[in-house]
Amino acid sequence: MSLTLLTSKEIPQLIYQPSREHFDETWRKPLSILLGLGRAAGADFLEFFLERTNYLSCLGEEDIITAVSPSLSSGAGVRIFKGKADCYVSTNNISFKGLRIALEKGLSILDLSLPYSNAYVPEVNLEILRDYTTHKDKESWLPECIQIEEIGQILLSANKTIAKKANHIQSRRSTYFRNWQEILVAASDGTFARDIRLTQSVGYSLLCADREDRSLINKRFGDTSNINFLREWDYESASEEIAESSGKMLYADFVESGNYPIVMANKFGGVIFHEACGHLLETTQIETNTTPFIDKKGCKIAHENLTAWDEGASEKAFGSIDMDDEGMPSQRTLLIENGILKNFLSDRAGYLRTGSPRTGNGRRQNYAYAPTSRMRNTYIAPGNCSTKDIFDSIDRGIYCKQMGGGSVGVTGEFNFSVSEAYLIEKGKLTKPLKGATLIGTAQNIMNEISMCSQDLEYAPGFCGSTSGSIYVTVGQPHIKVDGITVGGR
Repeated sequence: MSLTLLTSKEIPQLIYQPSREHFDETWRKPLSILLGLGRAAGADFLEFFLERTNYLSCLGEEDIITAVSPSLSSGAGVRIFKGKADCYVSTNNISFKGLRIALEKGLSILDLSLPYSNAYVPEVNLEILRDYTTHKDKESWLPECIQIEEIGQILLSANKTIAKKANHIQSRRSTYFRNWQEILVAASDGTFARDIRLTQSVGYSLLCADREDRSLINKRFGDTSNINFLREWDYESASEEIAESSGKMLYADFVESGNYPIVMANKFGGVIFHEACGHLLETTQIETNTTPFIDKKGCKIAHENLTAWDEGASEKAFGSIDMDDEGMPSQRTLLIENGILKNFLSDRAGYLRTGSPRTGNGRRQNYAYAPTSRMRNTYIAPGNCSTKDIFDSIDRGIYCKQMGGGSVGVTGEFNFSVSEAYLIEKGKLTKPLKGATLIGTAQNIMNEISMCSQDLEYAPGFCGSTSGSIYVTVGQPHIKVDGITVGGR
């Protein structure tokens, strides 16, 4: 494809009208010119991120739909690097003029000036459009998405089902959202890539109370790329599971504080690894020198029985993406192998500032945020033990079946509540416990995970950080932690 050689004074008079229905080849010309203008102004690297979203959420409380929230948006962001310094400017004006104004503001922040009026501005030669929408027929997703009337019917049916299965109900809520997103990335290194994403989630919240006894159980399910996800949701079995957990926790004894060996359940149990260790392996932490693992690559940081991965390719997993928000194809990254730290999670800025190779982890909530290194599907790998082996190894301890909320410090100190727990005595579950909080540090707990079973499962989650809230998967098999501080009464 031939490139145009323009002078800088001609560019403000240019008028382009690329497609507003799709991000397609019609965007090549205006973006290649703007990237060329930024390079001519002295930027080392530039990247445009264009986005359109169609979001819908619905809330059912008791037997009524109480909220329906639709949202449409479009916008773009331009990121500019000069050496290791960078800036980011976003706009909801995605016309050629709007993008040019955003570019000029970003350049001025880095003290870069547009070329003098008669300077030649060569376009950036962009690659053939890498379109990830074609191999999964993603163009059909939005027209075929479930409509609000059917969404409401399913949520209310789910609420009626749980009302039949649980006792002492104070409140029952079901929630659903779907987020359709189309993105286009164009960068001065020639990147030119497009994708469509469809992320959906449905969840239950059940509060039960009998005099002073209370229990609160939450459960969430998530999916990417399946337009029939909500229609296929098995709310009958979900209701049974949640009602059973709530009934057991309602009259549970409070746990006694102390140091215990624990068994952590699979699925959402992986949230502790995500929070206490995963974030510390992102290059955003290396850049700010806030991770204890900054100089530990190739060193032992965990028990030799622990291996962990981050990847974006698992079919339908909540954190799966075909490309990241910098246009890099998805891949699998080995984080820890037999206790040895193998890799960090890196985006473009992380590579420039720390030297860690990019791993396809440049992610952001939307166009208003610059991307940073973020997790996707992050999990502890299956081990060689059976779940029975793990329980049999504990004479007295605690089984953490379901995790609640928690907090993590920037260097890995954490505390997490356990919403469903049981006492283990001589390898058997004997009674339910409530009020447990797990307290520790990333460095310690990673070396205490001595046994991993073979029943790896995933759970959806939401992760908040410097580039906003994103969809992620946490996961693990059942694991044994040899010793951890448990707060209680």
